[in-house]
Amino acid sequence: MQQRELGRSGLRTAPLVLGGNVFGWTADQATSFKVLDAFVAGGGNAIDTANVYSAWVPGHQGGESEAVIGKWLQRRGRRDDVLIFSKVGMQMGDGRQGLGKAYIKTAVEESLGRLKTDYIDLYQSHQDDEERAVTEPLEAYAELIQEGKVRAIGASNFGAGRLRAALAASETQGLPRYETFQPEYNLYQREALEKELLPLCQEYGLGIIPYFGLASGFLTGKYRSEKDLAKSVRGSSIGPKYLNERGLQILAALDAVVARHAGASPAQVALAWIMARPGLTAPIASATSIRQVEELVKAMHLELTEADMRQLNQASA
Repeated sequence: MQQRELGRSGLRTAPLVLGGNVFGWTADQATSFKVLDAFVAGGGNAIDTANVYSAWVPGHQGGESEAVIGKWLQRRGRRDDVLIFSKVGMQMGDGRQGLGKAYIKTAVEESLGRLKTDYIDLYQSHQDDEERAVTEPLEAYAELIQEGKVRAIGASNFGAGRLRAALAASETQGLPRYETFQPEYNLYQREALEKELLPLCQEYGLGIIPYFGLASGFLTGKYRSEKDLAKSVRGSSIGPKYLNERGLQILAALDAVVARHAGASPAQVALAWIMARPGLTAPIASATSIRQVEELVKAMHLELTEADMRQLNQASA
């Protein structure tokens, strides 16, 4: 399995990144440790989290995921063989949000404390802060990189115009540049990335690490009828968005590809499709059990044929 460079950062990741949004939320600490251990044992090396995970849960304040990962890093006793990605900018409450320079400098110290580490490998602007110049967060990141607290930076959920402006400013003003872009992207949700952002990222050599690679679980094949929506708490949101003619067409194509690969699953094929797409570096996927993570890491070894890719591309076009 060949690792892939994150933009021009020099950092290299396995073709799958483990999503940390569930840690300390739907996966308690003990379960999260088992998932993290299984992911690394399966060949993974990059874990994605954010300071806001999981502030949306009643009684949570944000930072729960980072805290679990920090305790896991402390327990395992080594830091140098894994990459930790985190993010800043989403609403945390009490005015803690945005990409202001002073706030970023405060937020990174809080994240470092929770993660129990001296540095974050990839620190990402979680969403654009359109009230500020694109250079303001870059100035903060320049100081953090100089101080050794951040190794590389990335952007998430930016529009093409503002991302281009930020990249241009990095070139002309000697500021660090976003090396990665993190968008929503999967077999169902393609157009938003492919129309403008993918060409832009390819032009500048950014690595793309998309989230929702399994479309909130729809692409696992678990939800195929209205009756199936009761299988989980996510079912109520999955139905209106994905359970339609196009969604079922994509599932049928996944089934056809699965039938040609002994032992494969729809989830593995859906992730392998992203890994094989031009310009895509590594999808992010979450797991709440050892069984789930052991299934997901197998996607890194699944080689889709040209016929497989053509069928999936056509079904999801």
